[in-house]
Amino acid sequence: MDDPTLVSRWQFAFTLTYHYLFPQVTMGLALLIVIFKTLSLWRRADRYNQAARFWGRIFAVNFVVGVVTGIPMEFQFGTNWALFSTYAGGVIAQTLAMEGAFAFFLESAFLGIFLFGERAFGQRMHWVSAVMVWLGTWASGGFIIASNAWMQHPVGYTTLPNGTLALANYWAVLFNSWIVPQYLHTMSGATLTGAFVVAGLGAYYLLARQHLEYGRLFVTVGVLVGVVASLFQVFPSGDLEGQQVTEQQPVKLAAMEGLFQTQRGADIVILGQPDMARQQLDNPLVVPRVLSFLTYRQWTAEVKGLRAFPRNQWPDSVPLLYYSYHIMVGLGTFFIGIMGLAVLLLWRRRLFDTRWALWLLMLATPFPLVANTAGWLTTELGRQPWLVWGLLRTVHGGSPTIGAGTVLFTVIGFAGMYLILGLLYVLLVVRAAARGPEAEEEGTPAAAHGRTI
Repeated sequence: MDDPTLVSRWQFAFTLTYHYLFPQVTMGLALLIVIFKTLSLWRRADRYNQAARFWGRIFAVNFVVGVVTGIPMEFQFGTNWALFSTYAGGVIAQTLAMEGAFAFFLESAFLGIFLFGERAFGQRMHWVSAVMVWLGTWASGGFIIASNAWMQHPVGYTTLPNGTLALANYWAVLFNSWIVPQYLHTMSGATLTGAFVVAGLGAYYLLARQHLEYGRLFVTVGVLVGVVASLFQVFPSGDLEGQQVTEQQPVKLAAMEGLFQTQRGADIVILGQPDMARQQLDNPLVVPRVLSFLTYRQWTAEVKGLRAFPRNQWPDSVPLLYYSYHIMVGLGTFFIGIMGLAVLLLWRRRLFDTRWALWLLMLATPFPLVANTAGWLTTELGRQPWLVWGLLRTVHGGSPTIGAGTVLFTVIGFAGMYLILGLLYVLLVVRAAARGPEAEEEGTPAAAHGRTI
């Protein structure tokens, strides 16, 4: 509690975790809104357009809360991480600035057209605005991931005489090899979140016997998109992420897997509890040799354990990293099962009448949020003890002029404000869901909803 750097890490972890609940929903819904809008133009059916506008309203609420909760994170670079900003700001500020200057403005400008310009601009422009919101949302995620990828795998920089870093090759930073696997995995995770949200609300409507036409539509689109996204999470995106960590951050791999001793034909651990005192896993449930195959494509390949690395290079919290990783992987496996079963029932025309399956879809809605959060914890905990991998340690990146008490006070303040903001968010989303997709403003001509192009 007396270490300002440690408390600053708590603050950033708290604000990041809370903030990311909303962008993952917007990034997922953005794609689904495009799908609904495309179906409305293709099939010239009003219900698809109603669905697009309905989810657009929920998207807008998430967008606003995401913006509000994202602003404090930007300021923390200066207030809590001044030495890091001084050291690496010449590089990392470029991608952060591009996220605000290009992606955010693209997203926000066309969101206004999508929400309020349908009657004025017509259906084609309404579709274009939906596509541009999707592209802006995913571009925003791309620039943020480029910033994080540089901290994981620094490239394209030069060291100045004063010891700080400067941008030497902009394109090397923007096309960092670390970006593609991380981007694909993050975007498919966000898509999975959006799919579960849409399918979950549709399942609720069917169970409650409300808005039945839209309930069937939401469940259908949600599970079809969800099964693709859940499979994509495992392969190729998850596999690419795993290969990347294996090659460039082997100590992180060992901590994620709870592997303390180097092994040939290493087993993969399904369940177990890390015992740091004895440096072993308690009660392990393993599948023989699978880890060696997944990492090096050889059943007898050697995988280095944590003991092969100096102790000062180990992640700061091996148990938390281990549990975060296994929560992410475990939930991801369940998502494939849930969505695969739902698609099977949909194909057999039984899903809409199978109440236990609808209950499963509805109750599973929040778990992709948990899985994505665990994924980001895995990414960030695994980078420790480095702020910039191999260049700047976390203990050297804080602000020397602030005290732990000051930071803790702001953490408590953020917690109070975010509690109020979260209650308001829940109220708005629940109100929109209760009104349903059929709640439209009076006077909107039916011809404007999919038949006039």
